[in-house]
Amino acid sequence: MARRPRRNHSPAFKGKVALAAVRGDRTLAELAQQFDVHPNQITQWRSQLLDNAVGVFGAPTEAGPPPVDLKALHAKIGELTLENDFLEGALTKAGLLSAKR
Repeated sequence: MARRPRRNHSPAFKGKVALAAVRGDRTLAELAQQFDVHPNQITQWRSQLLDNAVGVFGAPTEAGPPPVDLKALHAKIGELTLENDFLEGALTKAGLLSAKR
């Protein structure tokens, strides 16, 4: 008995097979024959579907706010401070800004 080459199934196909298994209209053996997939594979896909079904309905994720790049923020603060100092000096020289603040 020769082994078949490894097959890659699309997510749509896996979902279709897993939903058919969840419905329970047919036995695993019937589904395996219909979709030409091993019954153990159908069981795995069904388990994955049931385990991850909560995520479909927008379960709150436990990820916090995105990480902040402090180096970039400090660089931006330095850049803006430099611009403010330059503009203050230029406006003071032009007489548009009083020397006292």
